[in-house]
Amino acid sequence: MAVDSHNNGVVEKHVPCISQNLDLSILPTVYVLPAHLALGDLHKIENKLTRLGAPLTYDIREARFVLGNITKPRRAKLELFQAAKLGIKANGSLNYSNTSSKTGRVSETSLSALPPTKRRRFGESETQSATYASTETKEHDTSTFGSQVEAEDDKCAEPIPHGSNFQVSTSPNSDSSRSVKVPTSPQAHEDSENLVKVVNLKWLEDSLRLTDMQRMEEYLVYETEFPLFDGISTDPESSATTPVQAKASHVTERSTQVDDKDSKSILERAKAEAESRNKHNDYISKLAKRDHIAAAAKRDFSSRSFTSSTSKPSSSQPPHLRHQTTSEHEEGVSGSLPPMPDWVLRNQIYSCQRSTPLPSPNEAFIGQLKEIRVARLLTNDDIGVRAYSTSIASIAAYPYEIQSTAEIVSLPGCDHKIAHLFHEWKNSPNHCIQAVKDIQADPALKVLRQMYEIWGVGATTAREFYYDKQWRDLDDIVEFGWNSLSRVQQIGVKYYDEFLLKLPRAEVEAIAEIVKRHAREIVDERIECIIVGGYRRGKSESGDVDLILSHPEQSATAGLVDKVVRSLEKEGWITHTLIMNLTNTKRGQETLPYMSLKRGAGFDTLDKALVVWQDQNHPGKGSTDKYGMPIKTPNPHRRVDIIISPWRTVGCAVAGWTSGTTFQRDLRRYAKKVKGWKFDSSGVRERGSGRWIDLERWTDPKTRCTDWKEAERRVFEGMDLEYREPWERCTG
Repeated sequence: MAVDSHNNGVVEKHVPCISQNLDLSILPTVYVLPAHLALGDLHKIENKLTRLGAPLTYDIREARFVLGNITKPRRAKLELFQAAKLGIKANGSLNYSNTSSKTGRVSETSLSALPPTKRRRFGESETQSATYASTETKEHDTSTFGSQVEAEDDKCAEPIPHGSNFQVSTSPNSDSSRSVKVPTSPQAHEDSENLVKVVNLKWLEDSLRLTDMQRMEEYLVYETEFPLFDGISTDPESSATTPVQAKASHVTERSTQVDDKDSKSILERAKAEAESRNKHNDYISKLAKRDHIAAAAKRDFSSRSFTSSTSKPSSSQPPHLRHQTTSEHEEGVSGSLPPMPDWVLRNQIYSCQRSTPLPSPNEAFIGQLKEIRVARLLTNDDIGVRAYSTSIASIAAYPYEIQSTAEIVSLPGCDHKIAHLFHEWKNSPNHCIQAVKDIQADPALKVLRQMYEIWGVGATTAREFYYDKQWRDLDDIVEFGWNSLSRVQQIGVKYYDEFLLKLPRAEVEAIAEIVKRHAREIVDERIECIIVGGYRRGKSESGDVDLILSHPEQSATAGLVDKVVRSLEKEGWITHTLIMNLTNTKRGQETLPYMSLKRGAGFDTLDKALVVWQDQNHPGKGSTDKYGMPIKTPNPHRRVDIIISPWRTVGCAVAGWTSGTTFQRDLRRYAKKVKGWKFDSSGVRERGSGRWIDLERWTDPKTRCTDWKEAERRVFEGMDLEYREPWERCTG
């Protein structure tokens, strides 16, 4: 029986011993998806398939039978897309196009550069020819797991002839009397010739265990048209090609290749195969590095008091709970606990359903939990991060200073583990949890945190710097890895100390005034400049500046961010422009489609510029030094985000960018679970149909908002939520 064991989020599949009675040579060309498989397990599965005679390929373009450790059609479609590194259409076909460094697309003119279709031997059937497919390679980007794929699952399937217990000869050279039972479904043979099947890996495990090929219907995850590369471009500017036209083009091309046996020289084919092999080896290296980093992190932190592997409370002695009778307990609870807020009595789990003001009466304890949450983030415990975020938001919303563990366990999202931590914190001499002491003393976490604080470096990259690159401080990064950093990361290292400095509210307001002045000079006086983020929630200091620009005329905001940045650069306010996204302008400033192929689209899908700002006003401005050079400004560099929102959805943009991280996350969860919608900073869509939900009543000119604050209120009203002032969204 196959067993799944979880190791740092990687599922290891243990395939049963090989049965010598099982012959997989009848299968069409087989490809194994590497998703959710450790590198060693992937190799084991591929070796077993080869020893059983399966025609294995490393090129997803040749595959007609795909095995994967996946169970959902959408995930199967995603993995096909990732393995191919190209776009997938709604009908399942993938796109060839001319490769561009900016778009990653490939044009139809590059079809000849791809490895040619394998030619059948004379007299060989099309099904049999699949077993002669050469071993190519696949390219897979592990950094994009978890993104959503655009369309719903469509028709499809695979080259194995369908029909109950269909008898098929294994090869032209085999005994004509020999046949193998092929698991099939009742579908016409001609329909299955142009199909690809994605089958759960359990099919192989059960076939090995039972020494007989199992019927595939119970294991089938997804079916799509073959070939995956069908000549259909996803570029909206390219001419449209229907699936029928693409299929006809493919047949013509294949026939030409069959007739013209000398169209590709042996040398050209060898070069193409070598290039594909190199890409495959590069991907295997990425997998090995990922596994190495995960194993190293597990080795360093598996037994620490602040990790999820430690289930006991971090104190040396467990908290003592006083024994009480039922009546004593009821009297104690009713007499000692304050009246619970309505959201506690109703067990409202979403932070967007309650008020979370700043400051919280339990800020000291919340600070301890935040330290543990950061440690969970740095040690690759995403589940722990979400759990602690939920607990922190719940405690932050509690209006009283917590006195007992009974109050903790009554809060939505807080369990006995949080209660144990509170008990330890309250009874410790210096009000410090042992786990937090361990975090602050851990040398590896100190380095990881320093690297995580570099602008442009996330937790995953910080672990890569520490475990793979073996860098231990900023000097190591500069000396050994400067050229390997992205431009954003280089700026983050260069201004590391300055970016850690907080901005007072007055400086945030001054920056906003300058940006608004330039925007109004470009458009007109109706431009609105809205300060969002921590400033709007009432924080006395901010880590960066988040500004939203909007205008009642939709045409005024198209491409506006580029014009504003250029104007600010001319006056010297912006020293570096690191990211310039015109995502919203390129899609006509429409709300993000419900299903998007682009990973990371997430909440931030509006036009945006990420810039470095430096105040040019200083006492020495206009003066020169002793060498006759202008005196440079001593003011620190600041991080500024300039976001552009069309007026039709400005309420969604302001609501999202104003709210705390957990409040914002719960807005999306609430919209999904309760309303069946997808909430995004560019608007709201109905899941399933993809229909735009006009919460701000912009469609009718008579009901359009003239005030962005009213637009934000309508968003809450349309979601059946009580409006929360910005200072009530401080979820931590």
